[in-house]
Amino acid sequence: MRTALLAALMAASIATQAQAQAGALELAGVFADHMVLQRDVPLRVWGRAEPGQKVRVELAGRRAETVAGRDGAWQAQLAPLQAGGPHRLQVNAGSERRLLDDVLIGDVWIAAGQSNMEWRLADANDAATEVAAAGAHSRIRHAKMPHRVSLTPLQDAPPLRWDVSSPATAGDFSAVAWHFARRLQADAKVRNIPIGILNLSWGGTHVETWTSPRAAVADPDLADTVRAMPADSATFVQRRRDRLLERVRRFQGSEPFDIAGADPRLDDRAWSTLNAPQVWETQGLPGLDGQVWLRRHITLTAAEAAGAATLHLGLVDDCDESFVNGQPVGKTCGWDTPRTYALPEGLLREGDNLVAVRVTDTGGDGGFHGAAANLRLDTAAGAKPLAGTWQARVESLQPVQEPGPNDLPGLLFNGMVRPFTPFAARGVIWYQGETNAPRAARYGEAFPRLIADWRAHWREQGQPGLLPFYFVQLSSFGPRPSQPGGSAFAELRDAQRQTLALPATGMAVSIDVGDADDIHPRDKRTVGERLARIALARTYGRSMPFKGPTLQASRLLPGGRFELTFGDVAGGLAVRGGGPLQGFAIAGADQRFVPARAEIVGKDRVRVWSDAVPQPVATRYAWADTPLDANLVDGAGLPASPWRTDRWPLVTRDIRPEF
Repeated sequence: MRTALLAALMAASIATQAQAQAGALELAGVFADHMVLQRDVPLRVWGRAEPGQKVRVELAGRRAETVAGRDGAWQAQLAPLQAGGPHRLQVNAGSERRLLDDVLIGDVWIAAGQSNMEWRLADANDAATEVAAAGAHSRIRHAKMPHRVSLTPLQDAPPLRWDVSSPATAGDFSAVAWHFARRLQADAKVRNIPIGILNLSWGGTHVETWTSPRAAVADPDLADTVRAMPADSATFVQRRRDRLLERVRRFQGSEPFDIAGADPRLDDRAWSTLNAPQVWETQGLPGLDGQVWLRRHITLTAAEAAGAATLHLGLVDDCDESFVNGQPVGKTCGWDTPRTYALPEGLLREGDNLVAVRVTDTGGDGGFHGAAANLRLDTAAGAKPLAGTWQARVESLQPVQEPGPNDLPGLLFNGMVRPFTPFAARGVIWYQGETNAPRAARYGEAFPRLIADWRAHWREQGQPGLLPFYFVQLSSFGPRPSQPGGSAFAELRDAQRQTLALPATGMAVSIDVGDADDIHPRDKRTVGERLARIALARTYGRSMPFKGPTLQASRLLPGGRFELTFGDVAGGLAVRGGGPLQGFAIAGADQRFVPARAEIVGKDRVRVWSDAVPQPVATRYAWADTPLDANLVDGAGLPASPWRTDRWPLVTRDIRPEF
C-alpha cells in the first residue's frame, strides 16, 4: 500500500509539474533582454499562457491587457513610443511574471538573404579595427535567427539572443548590416535612434524558398509543386528519393552504384557527360546531393609527360578526392577553396592519361565551378586545358532525413520569416541572388513577387504603409571574358534593376567592389554604407545622392554613335579613377557585341561607338559576370548600374526552377 501511495503521489506531482509547464507564461522567441522595438508605431507583444488567463503588459508607462485564447496564444498592443530607453518590459499572467531589461525603442531593420548578408564582420575587411571600435556603438543591437526550414508556416521562433554591439559580440554580426547601422547612426538625424538588426540570412539559398507558398503558387513554374507539398518529413524524404532516382536514371540509364572510378582500366566511353566548369544541377541533375565521379582523358607528348606537374581543378562544390592515372593526388573540402595538387615526376606518361575526381556534394550546387582557365594541367612543356566535357557517373545519393532550405518553395519563409511578421520593422535590407543566377530570367518576376509577398504579410499583421525594401545588386564574380557575351550574373543584375519599378525600393550597386575569384567579396563596408545612403534618403528624408547614374534615354546619332542620357547624376558624370570610360559594348543587327569606345559629353550624356560596328542597333554597359573595369560614376563616386538597350533573348530564358 505504501508503495502504491508513493507512486500515486509521484504521479500527481509529475502531472502538476506538467500542467504548470504547459500553462507557463511565455514570450515569443524574438523578445529578449537588450532588444530593440520599433518606434512610432503600435507595439505588439505576444506569447503563450494558460488558456483564458488575463495577461498584462507594461513598457515605459504604456499598459495593455489581453486574455490568452483556447490554445494559450495571446497578443497585446501598446501605444507607440518615441526613440529612447533603456526600458523594462514586464508581462504578468496570474502569479507569473516575465521581465526583460535594457529594452530600447528605435528602428528595426530586417537583414535577409544569402551568404553575403550572412557574412560575419569578423571575416570582412578591416575586421580587427571594426570589431575593436564596436563598443562605441552600444545602441546597435543584433539578433540572429538560427537556420530552420518548415513544411508549414510556424508561428514562433526559438528564443533569440539580442547582442549589444561590443568587441566581444560584433564579430558575429552581419558585416553588411553592421556597416549599414553604423552609417545610419553617423548621420545627425539618426544619431540618437537605436538600431536593431534582425538577421534572417542563410547562405546558398534561393529566392523561391524565401517566398511564402501562398505567393509561390501564383508562379506557373511552381504551382504544381506548391499544391503537392508533402505534409511531413517522411513523405518528403520518400518523394525526394524517388524523384532523384528517376533523374539519375534519365541521366545515366541506371540507378547510382559503387564504381572504381579512379581505375584507368575502367571503360567509361558509355558514361554520360558533364561540362566543366558548370554545376551539375543545370545539366540534368537538379537537387542531387551525393557523390559523382568525373573523368577526363588527356593525351600528352613525351615532353609534356616528363618531369613534375601541377593539377589545377579550380573550385569544387563541396569536396573532391582527386586521382591521376589511378594514384591519389589530393583531396579538399570547401566549395570556395581552389584545388591545386602537385604531381610527382613519373606519374604522367606519354599518351593517354586519366584525371579522375570523386566529387561529394553535401547541399546546394555540386561539381566544378568558377573560371574555365582554372581547370588545367601545368606540365613541363606548357599548360593543357581541362575545361570542357568530362565523363560522369553518379555513385550515390546523400541520405536525407528532412528537407533542405532549397528543396521546396516556401521552406525558409515558413521557418524563418513567418514567425516575425507581427514584429514591427522600419524596413528590409536584402542581399541575395547568386544562387538564382542560372535562371536569372525568372528573377524579374520572382523577386518582385517576394517583395509584394512580405509586404502583404506584414501589412496583415498591422504594419503601417509599405515596408521599405532596399537591396544589393550582385557584385562582380567569375570569368572575365575578353569579348562581351551572355552573362547570367548580368541578367540577374538587370532583373534587380527592373525591380526598382516597385514603390519604396532602392538598389545599392556593388559591381565595383566585387572579386573575380571570390563570390564573397570582403569589402562589406562599401555595400552597407550604400544601403544606408538609400535608407537615409528614402526613409529618413536626408538630401544626398544615393542612386548613381541611371540610364534614361538613348538615341542613335548620324555616323553610328549612340548618345545616352542619364539621370541621378549628382555633380555630373565622371570616370572612376580617371582615364577613358570602359565597360561599354555595342552590336549591330547580328546581335554580336564588341567592346566600344565611350566619352562623357556635358553633365549627363555619354556617346558610345565602335569602328567595327558602323551600323549599331544596341548598346550595353557592364554586361558581364565580372565587370570590374566598368567605371562610369557620378560626382559622389556612386557607380552606374549595368543596363542594356536591346530586348534580345536572354541566355537564361529557358531555365526554370526544378524541385
